[in-house]
Amino acid sequence: MEKYLRQQNPFVVPTTDGKLIEEHYGRASSGDAKLSVAHMVAPPGWSEPFQTPEFDEVTVIFRGKKQFELVGEIIVLGPGESILIRGGTRVRYSNPFGAPCEYWSFCVPAFSPETVHREE
Repeated sequence: MEKYLRQQNPFVVPTTDGKLIEEHYGRASSGDAKLSVAHMVAPPGWSEPFQTPEFDEVTVIFRGKKQFELVGEIIVLGPGESILIRGGTRVRYSNPFGAPCEYWSFCVPAFSPETVHREE
């Protein structure tokens, strides 16, 4: 096993909703199934359907605001704030605000389309 892995060219996940996803470490970029780390920018008005992921996810806001709907609550985070959402929690992410939201996401185990369980 390598002692370190320097990422200079993150995998850009193709999207159709205007959101930028740059996976630095994880299944798509480094083949690691234990952890994923991604830099993201969600445009104003962006949202995803509800999901119930199997993985824990930490989100750290760098710029703008992001809204989280979970456990009957609406939580809005701004720059410098973070949240840990445990696997098995039903959550909906969105940016209903007028400016982009830039943030980092850390998933344990790594994010995968098969374990995020997005609702249609």
